[in-house]
Amino acid sequence: MNEVVGRDDLLLVTFDTLRFDVAAELAASGRIPHLARHLPGGRWEERHAPGSFTYASHQAIFAGFLPTPAVPGPHPRLFAARFAGSETTAPGTYVFDAPDLVSGLAQAGYRTVCIGGVGFFNQRGPLGSVLPGMFQESHWEQEFSVASPTSFEAQVTRADQVVGDLPEDRRLFLFVNVASLHQPNWFHLPGATRDAGDSRETHAAALEYVDRHIGRLFTAARSRRRCFAIVCSDHGTAYGDDGYTGHRIGHEAVWTVPYAHFFLDADE
Repeated sequence: MNEVVGRDDLLLVTFDTLRFDVAAELAASGRIPHLARHLPGGRWEERHAPGSFTYASHQAIFAGFLPTPAVPGPHPRLFAARFAGSETTAPGTYVFDAPDLVSGLAQAGYRTVCIGGVGFFNQRGPLGSVLPGMFQESHWEQEFSVASPTSFEAQVTRADQVVGDLPEDRRLFLFVNVASLHQPNWFHLPGATRDAGDSRETHAAALEYVDRHIGRLFTAARSRRRCFAIVCSDHGTAYGDDGYTGHRIGHEAVWTVPYAHFFLDADE
């Protein structure tokens, strides 16, 4: 990452609440072709989330603790704050002298931009301002929220505007929190009803919706130069698994998340 930071633009996309099993099934069955073409080997990597709900997980991610590979470690990290005795800081780790990665990248000359989705990014109160407050520029509006059936399309349009307004010589760290997977998501499945509520099937339909539009985001991200992209879930969620519903619980459906990182070449 020491060769990447300072040279390439950076994109971090968190698919809020996306389950690993659903993401893996859709990739294997060809239902998310635009995402799958960028996944190494066409498959998601299985990882463990650093938190069981949005706020906790993003605090960890922004500190450099991305989801951890779901196999015995230790696992060297891509980014890390300078911390004596860290066992996961390796020669290839980008080390920053700041309390969080966002501030560290700003110190390195990046324009840091947040396009929020779920309520922890809505800037409507003190709690909803903590995470977006880390960035130099933050965007949220009702159309980006969990209640909007077209939330991701609106977020991508804003990303296009952000990239277009940035001077060519300024490096960009763009973060997008995708709200579409989070409940309510029933409206993404044709024939589903509000009364029937959300399900694993509507969750999958929401990911298919995101896949139909993610190509535009990738095109914007690589439009100025090569971009290093990280796409992952912050945590999963339960749909009746072992009697559990929701997240902020210690269930396998919550802790197990999809992850991938890859380059988006400028001439792709």
